[in-house]
Amino acid sequence: MATSPKAGKEQLQRIARDAMLQRGLLPDFSPAVIAETNTLTQAASTTGPAIRDLREMLWASIDNDDSRDLDQLSVAELGANGAVKILVAIADVDALVRKDSAIDGHASANTTSVYTPAEIFSMLPEKLSTDLTSLADGQPRLAIVIEMVVGTDGVVASSDIYAAAVLNHAKLAYNALAAWLEGNAPAPPKLAAVPGMDEQIRIQDRVAQSLRKMRRAQGALQLETVEVRAVLDGDAVTDLRSDEKNRAKELIEDFMVAANGVTARFLASKGLPSLRRVLQAPRHWDAIVALAAKAGERLPETPDAVALDAFLAKRRQADPARFPDLSLAVIKLLGSGQYVLEIPGQAAQGHFALAVRDYTHSTAPNRRFPDLITQRLLKAALSGQPSPYTNAELTALANHCTEQEDNAAKVERQVGKSVAALLLASRIGTQFDGIVTGASEKGTWVRISGPVVEGRIVRGFAGLKVGDRVRVQLLHTDVARGFIDFAALGEKP
Repeated sequence: MATSPKAGKEQLQRIARDAMLQRGLLPDFSPAVIAETNTLTQAASTTGPAIRDLREMLWASIDNDDSRDLDQLSVAELGANGAVKILVAIADVDALVRKDSAIDGHASANTTSVYTPAEIFSMLPEKLSTDLTSLADGQPRLAIVIEMVVGTDGVVASSDIYAAAVLNHAKLAYNALAAWLEGNAPAPPKLAAVPGMDEQIRIQDRVAQSLRKMRRAQGALQLETVEVRAVLDGDAVTDLRSDEKNRAKELIEDFMVAANGVTARFLASKGLPSLRRVLQAPRHWDAIVALAAKAGERLPETPDAVALDAFLAKRRQADPARFPDLSLAVIKLLGSGQYVLEIPGQAAQGHFALAVRDYTHSTAPNRRFPDLITQRLLKAALSGQPSPYTNAELTALANHCTEQEDNAAKVERQVGKSVAALLLASRIGTQFDGIVTGASEKGTWVRISGPVVEGRIVRGFAGLKVGDRVRVQLLHTDVARGFIDFAALGEKP
């Protein structure tokens, strides 16, 4: 008997909630959190002697079409000699989520929002993240503003951080805005409705490209993976659609990297510790060298971000259709980032893939707990107060946040595989082209397209390595466990 769409979604919800619990994540808010949330009835006050009134500036948010937990706004001001002042406003979540409160306790337990096609498990109650602490369009909100003066060369010449009242004048979406920026579509209605907003976004786009060009010269890696979003029709998951990078997403990415660098340096200048987000030089560099050699290219024997980015750029131009697969293989070999305590005066570890030395997470306090921690550290710095956390507490939080971020990613992947298993259940025996994304004693994994999913090669995997292209046949799916099993076909590489 066929499973109804509603039954399928309910099964996915059970899978998601069970996966949360198995990974040490809380799928539900406690009665104490709910009671505390009910006492909050309005957004934080936007007035005060230390709060600048910047509501008249042409602030806009750029996010996913369906996003309501808006963390940041941006605006630009032209300066002298081609320089541009970029202001990034970050929602002041700490104004309502007090340290050691019940809400803070839940946020510190999960440390991140978990996004699954079946259900979104918000780090904060939606009354806050999508309303009272969201930089919602048309609503005055309290924010921490990160101000950067960017030269024509993409270098941040000066910066400042302060509290301000802001107002989102246009809630813009990545895909529609990117299509307009790239000249493939008319201006989105919300952009066209605000006089001067079109020129405002074009200035921001120009500055973002200069920031990106500067980082690329330093070795920032231009990786292009294919992210997947489930397509739902009511309660039914009907497809997995590629959600690729575009110009609007890159604009926000470049601003956030720059703003997080300013934040890290600001805390250090005030003598306060920080939670840095670091990605060390890859331990599997020899495997990356081997991957390049398969493509007929040579990389240095020791990790070199500039050389790796040059190789990636060359491969993107030579084979754009397969570049996302190469990017995925490189990302697997680079390893995962982590949070670490940075004490002023110590040498910063830096982020290999972003090619930056100073980097923290500060721009998404509605969705990530490290950003809320950083916001509290910033407020202490602005008021001349000591850190609200001891170094021992920050070290423990760094380890916990790294672990929970990994757990959240595993939940998202597990539910994503269950979704894929639902879609592929009727296609047993079908053959696909794929790329090997993992090969170790724990198993060999392959990523296919149409739909874009990852599964395990349970037959014919001997000799396969990360980056190998392979023809596979679907053998079995298990929705409950998120298993998708393939057999490798034909001659081994």
